[in-house]
Amino acid sequence: MQKPDRHAPLANWLAYLEAIHPVAIDMGLARVDAVRQAMGLSPAFPVMLVGGTNGKGSVAAMVSTILRCAGYRVGTYTSPHILHYNERVAIDLAPASDATIVDGLAAVEAARGDVSLTYFEYGTLAAMKTFVDAKVDVAVLEVGLGGRLDATNVFDADVSAVVSVDLDHQAFLGDTREAIGFEKAGIYRAGRTAICADPNPPASLVAQIGKVGARAMLLGQDYRYERLDAQWNFRAGERGRFALPQPALRGAYQLGNAACALAIIDALRERLPVDLGAVKRGLLEVSWPGRFQVLPGRPQVVLDVGHNPHAARALSQGLRQLPFASRRIAVFSMLADKDMQTVVDTLRDDFDAWYVAPLEGPRALSAEELSARLADSGVGGVRRFPDIASAWHAALSEAGDDGRICVFGSFHTVAAVMAARSEA
Repeated sequence: MQKPDRHAPLANWLAYLEAIHPVAIDMGLARVDAVRQAMGLSPAFPVMLVGGTNGKGSVAAMVSTILRCAGYRVGTYTSPHILHYNERVAIDLAPASDATIVDGLAAVEAARGDVSLTYFEYGTLAAMKTFVDAKVDVAVLEVGLGGRLDATNVFDADVSAVVSVDLDHQAFLGDTREAIGFEKAGIYRAGRTAICADPNPPASLVAQIGKVGARAMLLGQDYRYERLDAQWNFRAGERGRFALPQPALRGAYQLGNAACALAIIDALRERLPVDLGAVKRGLLEVSWPGRFQVLPGRPQVVLDVGHNPHAARALSQGLRQLPFASRRIAVFSMLADKDMQTVVDTLRDDFDAWYVAPLEGPRALSAEELSARLADSGVGGVRRFPDIASAWHAALSEAGDDGRICVFGSFHTVAAVMAARSEA
């Protein structure tokens, strides 16, 4: 495919990135680090690296919002996006412009020579180039997949956090929590703070902290949080933040994510001091669409990008804490390489009807395959639709004012409904 020029639209650049590398996921740091060195990307500002099976995006959003409330200029890199690529690269919580992203991608292209990079590797290097050019005070990077061999790991993080460890991406990370924990612990660095927010961390992860000589900060040992009626407290050793507001992000599990965010901020308190007022404002102002996002109005609508068993358990817990709904409809689709059976088994009793439709792309399941798998799990009330938008509109017309629609199973599922809502 012909290389776009620096003035080409962002869409042309993204199509180019998708076409030039033979595989979408090509784990390893040698290629991306060679290009990083060619670009001279060694940021002088602090870098925070956030990994984990689930919750890492929410933690990155909380950390970024709190730091912004404290007056710092913050660069945030997350993935994947829901509707627009620009969501991945934010400066002071605002998505970067097309022109800014293209400038970063063009700089990577100019530096890479004959080194082949994946779509994600291009994006990671371009994001850091954007942050350097914008003279941010701090960068918050969300790990893409795993940690040890993820492109974000070419940057030496000043503090690294693993939010949770569970089964996902087993083809790349292993099929046990111990194997996955080892991969995620690859982001820890000697002499720097290594945070783990999983209440039951794999032994492999804890061992890796000791092996690399990082400073452990483990939930329940080195930091903890206390849930109160309407507030909560955070403690790290002799220090603490008290009478904190509940985070704006919905779901009981978000309190653990908020505590992880405060542990990250605590670890860099000498370089980036943050007062209590900024912490409170950040917790109240944080936004992270598509993560147990409850939309205003009737019927009640919940958007959740969860697509693995760990996320399904959190979604089920969150749904059961919502008010009674007279009819509960799932607008649902998953990709073929995900553990759909466990997800469905976890959420089977949370819905009265399942409206399914295929997603786009080679990893998609047809509506017939989706309904067959649901039937194998003993799920009734399944209806098939040609696309997610059709399933959404049907659910919207049939749920009733006292009903609830939950859109979940994939980023693509949520994106399709978001797009349908914006066109209405």
